[in-house]
Amino acid sequence: MERVELAKRIYNISHLTGTFILRSRQVSDQYFDKYLFESEPEILAEIASHMSRLIPVDTQIIGGLEMGGIPIATALSLLTGLPVVFVRKKAKEYGTRKFAEGTDVAGKRVCIVEDVVTTGGQILLSTTDLRKLGAIINNVLCVIERGSDSRGKLPGSGLELCPLFTMSELESYIQREPPKN
Repeated sequence: MERVELAKRIYNISHLTGTFILRSRQVSDQYFDKYLFESEPEILAEIASHMSRLIPVDTQIIGGLEMGGIPIATALSLLTGLPVVFVRKKAKEYGTRKFAEGTDVAGKRVCIVEDVVTTGGQILLSTTDLRKLGAIINNVLCVIERGSDSRGKLPGSGLELCPLFTMSELESYIQREPPKN
């Protein structure tokens, strides 16, 4: 699937309007319900295909952030053969009590994968936790960069964000569509 077609499919499947409170506590009249595109096998496979080209060549582990980053990271792992780690927002209080499940990240180059990024707040929290375990993290991939707030925060923590699409890019592809009769 061509990039423009993928953008249109993601937008049409997951773009909602209304009143939404974002993780950042911001209120928005638009929302991308990532589970609507992540639950479609064809779209998820296409996202992984396009995002796999963005993974830095020195990446040793893909880190999927709870919860929306996990399906994408899994699809990328299946496509690339790179191991994956599943990163919780907080350590579970039972069993192994880990916040990073899967392969060991100590001394490894981890590329963080997220679904939709607005401010980058959870990325910063999870990166701090993973770095405490010895992970080397410089790169973050996401499907949609919703807001530009992350652009100021992430570089200060040594992180480079590489979105598959920006919100304005998705909107521009939809605006170019001819009216439907």
